[in-house]
Amino acid sequence: MKTPWHLWLVGIVALIWNAGGAYDYIMTQTRNEAYLSMMTPEQLAYFDGFPTWAEAVWAIGVWGAVLGSILLLLRSRFALWAFTASFAGMIANLVYGLAGGNSAMTGSMGTIAVAFSVAIIVIALLEIWYSSKMKGAGVLS
Repeated sequence: MKTPWHLWLVGIVALIWNAGGAYDYIMTQTRNEAYLSMMTPEQLAYFDGFPTWAEAVWAIGVWGAVLGSILLLLRSRFALWAFTASFAGMIANLVYGLAGGNSAMTGSMGTIAVAFSVAIIVIALLEIWYSSKMKGAGVLS
């Protein structure tokens, strides 16, 4: 089946969007001084306080989305699996941030961060929906 034009558009936009998340992850994990200088001490404490499992699900969320974008562009049916794994990681990380016992995310990051997290979840759901539709249409194999 011929690749529809919108797959390229969605795939490239998804890759650019998810690369932004990967950049944030790398800069935070490598403790990049210039990047972290934009954060308040409370925000830094929030990231420094991540338990190992939260670091792991954050990584799954970020890298699953990047992988899903690449697999979508390669027309692989595994894009759906990667986006789904990414979504699961995002939800687990969001649950930790919102209900981690101390409302760390809402306290240190503010309501804008919560709203941005909701936007990330909505976009992740759209990536799952789109890759599912493309798989069902026989575009992804």
